[in-house]
Amino acid sequence: MTKIIRTEPNKVLAKAVEYHGFVYLQGVTAKDSSKGIKEQTAEVLAQIDDLLERHGTDKTRLLQAQIWVKDIRDREALNEVWVAWLPTDAAPARACVAADLADPRLLVEIMVTACK
Repeated sequence: MTKIIRTEPNKVLAKAVEYHGFVYLQGVTAKDSSKGIKEQTAEVLAQIDDLLERHGTDKTRLLQAQIWVKDIRDREALNEVWVAWLPTDAAPARACVAADLADPRLLVEIMVTACK
């Protein structure tokens, strides 16, 4: 049986789950919710980089991304940071939708799946 690796699991979720060479990340949000959309997005992407690295992969191996923004009008600003972060020709399949996030100060939440 293939081992399932869970990173920092708690009663509700794990920060990441690795199985069969795939890494599934939780929905990642900014730790500093006082910042604007670009700053929160950059912080989220840095956390994603760290989690992927812990599992022996990186953003060049992204397969899918799900993005939730508090205000869909922030999509263009988010995309500026997102595009600068992505490696050339390595964009994953992606959805970006407006949503009420768990904390009203949060402006973005990003969840990705990558392979090793």
